[in-house]
Amino acid sequence: MASTTLQNATPLTADPTHDLLRMEHRPLDAIFSPQAIAVIGASERPNSVGRTLLWNLITNSFGGTIYPVNPKRKSVLGIRAYATIADIPEQVDLAVIATPARTVPGVIRECGEAGVKGAIVISAGFKETGAEGIALEKQVLEEVRRYKMRLIGPNCLGVMNPISGLNATFGSSMARPGNVGFISQSGALCTAILDWSFRENVGFSAFVSIGSMLDVGWGDLIYYLGDDPNTESIVIYMESIGDARSFLTAAREVALTKPIIVLKAGRTEAAAKAAASHTGALTGSEAVLEAAFKRCGVLSVNRISDMFDLAEVLAKQPRPKGPRLSIITNAGGPGVLATDALIATGGNLAHLSEETIAHLSEFLPTHWSHGNPIDILGDAEPERYAKTLEAASQDPNSDALLVILTPQSMTNPSTTAQQLKSYVEKNTATSMLTRKHTKPIIASWMGGDDVTPGENLLNDAGIPTYRYPDAAARVFSYMWEYSYTLKGLYETPVLPSSDGDNADEQRAAGLIQTALDEGRTLLTEEESKQLLQAYGIPIVTTRLAATVEDAVREAEAIGYPIVVKLHSKTITHKTDVGGVKLNLESAEAVRAAYQAIEAAVPAADFLGVTVQPMLKRDGYELILGSSLDPQFGPVLLFGSGGQMVEVYQDRAIALPPLNSTLARRMMERTRIYKALKGVRGRQAVDLPGLEQLLVRFSQLIVEQPRIKEIDINPLLAAPLDDAGHGGNMVALDARVVLHPADVAEADLPKPAIRPYPAQYCMRWELEGGPPVTIRPIRPEDEPLMVQFHETLSEQSIYLRYFHLIKLSQRTAHERMTRICFVDYDQEMAFVADYKNPTTGNHEILAAGRLSKLHGTNEAEFSMLVSDRYQHRGLGTQLLQRLVDVGRNENLDAITADILSDNAAMQRVCEKLGFTLSRTSDPSIVQADLRLDSSE
Repeated sequence: MASTTLQNATPLTADPTHDLLRMEHRPLDAIFSPQAIAVIGASERPNSVGRTLLWNLITNSFGGTIYPVNPKRKSVLGIRAYATIADIPEQVDLAVIATPARTVPGVIRECGEAGVKGAIVISAGFKETGAEGIALEKQVLEEVRRYKMRLIGPNCLGVMNPISGLNATFGSSMARPGNVGFISQSGALCTAILDWSFRENVGFSAFVSIGSMLDVGWGDLIYYLGDDPNTESIVIYMESIGDARSFLTAAREVALTKPIIVLKAGRTEAAAKAAASHTGALTGSEAVLEAAFKRCGVLSVNRISDMFDLAEVLAKQPRPKGPRLSIITNAGGPGVLATDALIATGGNLAHLSEETIAHLSEFLPTHWSHGNPIDILGDAEPERYAKTLEAASQDPNSDALLVILTPQSMTNPSTTAQQLKSYVEKNTATSMLTRKHTKPIIASWMGGDDVTPGENLLNDAGIPTYRYPDAAARVFSYMWEYSYTLKGLYETPVLPSSDGDNADEQRAAGLIQTALDEGRTLLTEEESKQLLQAYGIPIVTTRLAATVEDAVREAEAIGYPIVVKLHSKTITHKTDVGGVKLNLESAEAVRAAYQAIEAAVPAADFLGVTVQPMLKRDGYELILGSSLDPQFGPVLLFGSGGQMVEVYQDRAIALPPLNSTLARRMMERTRIYKALKGVRGRQAVDLPGLEQLLVRFSQLIVEQPRIKEIDINPLLAAPLDDAGHGGNMVALDARVVLHPADVAEADLPKPAIRPYPAQYCMRWELEGGPPVTIRPIRPEDEPLMVQFHETLSEQSIYLRYFHLIKLSQRTAHERMTRICFVDYDQEMAFVADYKNPTTGNHEILAAGRLSKLHGTNEAEFSMLVSDRYQHRGLGTQLLQRLVDVGRNENLDAITADILSDNAAMQRVCEKLGFTLSRTSDPSIVQADLRLDSSE
């Protein structure tokens, strides 16, 4: 038994229903590629929005028909006008609306009744005006949902598709065609960017003013431009993120193949104030936003020029494999400037190998720099540049090259550019750029008009140029940051210990419920530590003492020295009230500490003390915590801990859930990480163990949504000994704040990234064979998926993919990342996991996937079953699970294309209620299942 395919879908034939079907499956085509447009509110009044819109549409041919709608005029700008959209004799794809806000709900209703599938609402006067405007938006959205329309706006400049010539904006000019998709929340900035783009000769594949994002949001547009063959990179000006999960899901999928660069305004406003935990005090909106961008592979910049510089260089150049840059220059000063900018922005200067230096010395003048930057002196002719570039590109210590040219008497900028151009050659047959080497190259041609022809030669060859060397170096650092971020996202993580089943979720939930039943939102220290222990996080021995004699008795049992802390259900920070006494060496010291703590707090807040051993603090004090962000929900914090935690501010922020790779990347962003790796003769801590501890902590956060804030401070991490043993980690103190009991489960903040959907795991007995676990796939499954593909026959591969694919291609890491790294929001992939009783190893017997069609509420399914386990009911069971998930996720339909020869898959589909129908391609059958989530 084999399966269906998500690739190689049958192209639609040119029949009367083609456009309708296209817009059902790509609904934003109604906005970006319409055939008929109605301008509602078209006017001849000079300088009005309605007139400008109509004029821009008719003066920029997009290959379609335009219909002005104005009940008071028979024609507008010489074009016949219609009183309502219902009067238009042709099916309208797109309505561009520029009428007063109060009329827009009714206009949208009329558009829906007329079958219009796309709308752009230019009109202002909605939520930005207050309660009345918010009510109007609600009415508009109800109509949009009722008629399954897609809407951009309101309060926006409009949309341009420079490739087709569509200008549905009231801007003064049409953007140049190009390969950058630009999306902006600010209409005013759109006009400024447009003016700037003409000066800088920047072209666009799409130019979108998104407005208030009432319907179409970041995720919709990122997916659309990600699928658009004319778009090579996506540039975003963002003021608010809106639906965080939608943005992160779309960006994470698209960023792997098309760079996404964001300029975010309003970074300095703190997300929350007066937090009860250290974590809450240390996390702010900018830090969380940067963490979110890193989690989905988005590159964040601070300058408008950087947005487009990076869009160009990332689209044209390969991603660097490391941070080491080689600089070639004919003048010392620019090389130093580039080096300073490189180091300041996180890059490294490549250390040239002895072989490279020797090779360069064979043809460079005696007084060349003999190091990096490679100063080839002011009399450098084009051939010297070319030889140097060739030699430097071969150095294994270099990841990229920057070539700087300053115009001097012996310099020929154009001829030098022509020499460098051979580094990237264009295939005249395909018009595609090919590279002699895989390392990126950028250039800085300094000077005025004399260097412009050379710049143009380099730019045409795909080598980006910059007038200033520091700007070029900064661009490289951004390139490395982007490459490093993507590498971390798609690096295969280590499987959690005990297959991730070491958490006692029920015990943790019981501790939380006990506190809520008592009307408390603050766990005691003892309860907090038990909560950590339930998730496998080591804690220091902690014993309660309600009386002074109890405290002495527990101290004697543990052994001196001792720590005594306040035990209270109401006080958050014990050190602030003198509630922590350290290094107690005797019973008398314990008594004195107990009495001092009791005297320092109100009687109602004093429940006794906790008694703990005073551990030797020869390790590192860390902090690990979580707090809430208003946009992204729970966020994680890791860094230097102890009493000075808020002074040192050495922390990294990440979004849960984590895997081992993401945990390590989080640690790497702190200054203390260098010490944790070993410094000044001390051994490293157990870094793999610390990674797993962070993974378990993130699991606690996503599985216990009642937790509002939590701190482990300090988390003591001891170095390993010389033999590699030890390296113990222990939570010395913990604090947990809960959401009140009156907050409904449905209203609890949710993680911006959907966690592993463990609720979809199930056991199933294979017909005549062993039990298997059908569960969602996870990134750690990559090695198992490689082994699974080794069990598949050529026939199974052909029936699944409609053509044969080599095993080496199917199991390449770049392809496996697409299969195993699932965010569970846009896709849901399942595997049949079998534990071999003989070897004790896990094997994957089958895999199935449900993938949402971008812009719709439908999904396609695909499936593969290992040849050894076909015809035993596994395929039917796996598809049933996909159907059940589709219903649970409230999908409208599930479809697939199946080869006509694949009779087994067709029978499975029919058994589960799919309707099979022929397509225009006789070799393909379409399976379709309409879902009713109430079933």
